[in-house]
Amino acid sequence: MEEKQLEIINKSALLFLKNGIKSVTMDDLAKELGVSKKTIYKYFDDKNDLVTKIVESKTSLDRQACKEARCDSENAIDALFKISEFVSEMMQNVHSSVFFDLQKYHRDAWEVMEEHKLNFVKSQIKENIERGQEEGLYIPTLNPEVIASIYISTMDGLFDGETFDLDAFSFKKIFDEIIHFQIRGIANNKGLTYLNNRLNNQ
Repeated sequence: MEEKQLEIINKSALLFLKNGIKSVTMDDLAKELGVSKKTIYKYFDDKNDLVTKIVESKTSLDRQACKEARCDSENAIDALFKISEFVSEMMQNVHSSVFFDLQKYHRDAWEVMEEHKLNFVKSQIKENIERGQEEGLYIPTLNPEVIASIYISTMDGLFDGETFDLDAFSFKKIFDEIIHFQIRGIANNKGLTYLNNRLNNQ
């Protein structure tokens, strides 16, 4: 990917997250980016193509962050916190209409995100459950497949624009609460002790 194309993707993503997708026109993008629309169309067929490329770029970053979290984490709970921190930072100050706009007006991009969620994210949660059980931090009788599906269902609620009020609570606040709630539901006494110590030392 060319440097200019990546620059357009990154700066456009910030504008969409801040203002929503539908409300930002290609003219707005050109003005904010300080380039002509011709330059944008050199790299992207249309707005839908740009939005799809943004989602593809963000899911790629997500996969890399998950890989790093697995490698650099002390244990399964630590890995979940590292992933949570990455997602929260990436999605901070997200406009409440972003996910609605994706689902209604940019189906290609939405399907990329759905595929990422149902395949990659779900597999990562399943692997995290298995790791936590092996480390003696999670309840050993839990079914990793079922817990991963519950997590995905919760994420659906975060993205549907109805379950959580993103105008009243930030994405970071909601996502952090989801992670804490999830860990408390799957951790055994040893895991809860580690979690509480970590939270108290933050």
